[in-house]
Formats: sequence, structure tokens, C-alpha cells
Amino acid sequence: MRKIVLLVAAAVAVASPVSAQNKREMQMMADIRMLQEQNQQLQVTLAAITEQLQAINGRFDEQANATRKSFADQGLKVDQFASELRVVREGVSDSNVKIGQLSQEVEALRLSIPQYAPPAALPADATGNPAPMPTTGEPNPSATPPPAPLPAGPGMSPQRLFETARADYYAGQWDLCISGFDTYLRTFPRSELAHEAQFYIGECHYSDGKHQDAVAAYNQVIAVYPRTPSAPGAYYKRGLALERIGQVDRARESFDAVIKNFPDSDAARLAKQNLDRLNRGRPPVE
Repeated sequence: MRKIVLLVAAAVAVASPVSAQNKREMQMMADIRMLQEQNQQLQVTLAAITEQLQAINGRFDEQANATRKSFADQGLKVDQFASELRVVREGVSDSNVKIGQLSQEVEALRLSIPQYAPPAALPADATGNPAPMPTTGEPNPSATPPPAPLPAGPGMSPQRLFETARADYYAGQWDLCISGFDTYLRTFPRSELAHEAQFYIGECHYSDGKHQDAVAAYNQVIAVYPRTPSAPGAYYKRGLALERIGQVDRARESFDAVIKNFPDSDAARLAKQNLDRLNRGRPPVE
């Protein structure tokens, strides 16, 4: 009996560890299955999130494309508007030029029409009545002669008058050139080419060797038209004219003025060359 009891006890002892190990294995298998299920759920959730992110990215791309297209359309509209505005401005500028030319044409025509003063009243006698006209063919020495008509204007458009005077300049007709541009300035003092006409007067005097008169004409350009395209050339040519009448210091000042006031102009570049020439003591070059 004792042997049987010992054998049963041994069998129970051996079976207990085996049963405990089986339980642990079963528990591990259950945990593994649970982890697998959770992994599958996570994968499903991750796939859904990925799909949602892709949809969001797609909407973002669509919105970005729509925004870029909107900006491109707006930029195109702005460019078109700027182009149209530039065309309108050019048209307005051309219209203003044409209006100015028409105004000058009208002014020229008005000046070309002779104007007459009203006839003088007949002298009165002692009673206050007009004196009778003499019956003889002899002129009445006491009668007041009718006034002469006022001199007519040049009867020429401003453009034609300017071109005629400039043609005289190129032909070397200095006196005619000066007279023509003087007439132009008197008749059309507010013309857009008034500064150029005054500069040509200085050029005529300079070319004719009348350097003192050229200095006066260039001074007029500088004083009356200081910010026009003729101003830099007037400073430069005044310096050359002053040098030719022996006023070298004033010539230097005129060259310095054009360099200071109009540093990017061709006249400033020429003035620098002439200053260098003066510093080297060389004579002017025609």
C-alpha cells in the first residue's frame, strides 16, 4: 500500500508541473491572439487614417490649385488693366499734344488776321456838329488820317516756324536763324519747344563766333528753362563760350555745374573731358 501511495503521489507531483506549464502556454497563446487582434485593429485604423489624410491632401491640392489659378487670373487681369491704362495715358498724352498744337495753330491764325482800329471821328465845328467834308479835291490838312492797320502776325504755324528757323541754322544762316527763333519765342512763349528755340539762339551765336552773345543766350536757357532737356547742353556750351572769351574760371564753374546738376547726361561726360583738358593746359577742340 505504501508503494502504491508513493507511486500515486509521484504521479500527482509529475502531473502538476505539466498542468501548470500547459496553463501558462494557453495563457500565452491567448495573449498572442489578443495582440494579433489588436494589431489587426490598429492596421485597419491606420488604413482609415491614411485614407482620410490622402483625402485631406487631395482637398488641399485642389484648394492650392484653385488659389494659384485665382492669383494667376488676378495677375493677368492686373496686367491687362495696366496695359489698357498705359494705352489710355498714351492716348491722353497724344491728345494733349494735338490740342496744344491746335491751340498754337489757332493762335497763329488769329495773329495772321489783320486787325484795324475803328475810323476816327470827324472834327466838330463850333456848334458841336460834324464839320462838312471839303468840296474841293484838295486834301483837308486838319483832318486826322485814319490809323494804319496793326501789323499782322507771322501767319505761320508754330511747327513750321520752328522748322524754318532750324533749317536756317543747318544752312549756316545765323542771322535768319536767330530772327526766326526770336519770332517763335515772342509768338509762342509757352510752347513745349521754347527751351530748344532759346538754345538754338545760343548755338547760332556760338557758331557765328559771337561768344559773348552765346553766353547770354545760354544763360537765358539756364534761368528760364532750368529743368528742360536743353539745360545740360546750355551749361556745357556756356563753359566752352566762356573759355573762348578768356574767362577760364567761369568756364570751369559752368562745367562743374552740369556735372553736379545732370551727372548722367552726355553734357556732363563732355564737361568732365573738358575739365581734364583744362587741367592739362590744352586748348579747346572744336
